[in-house]
Amino acid sequence: MPDPQIPAGAPAPAPAPLPDPGEPRPLGVELSPTGHPAVDAGLARLEALDGVPTDAHVTVYEDVHQRLADTLAALDRD
Repeated sequence: MPDPQIPAGAPAPAPAPLPDPGEPRPLGVELSPTGHPAVDAGLARLEALDGVPTDAHVTVYEDVHQRLADTLAALDRD
């Protein structure tokens, strides 16, 4: 059935473009706060990577890993 809002003889609207498979897309993973400020800061850094090209992830992963390792080590000292 024709759309009554499109005048007869008007060109059909163009279909929505498909996303470029090479472009980063957000995963949409929700992270829940833990209540521990150092851990939550690391989660926030990981969450900020959503939609960022993967070659930029390595340095953030390494930083978050080091922060979490330091946090665990500090718990052992207490």
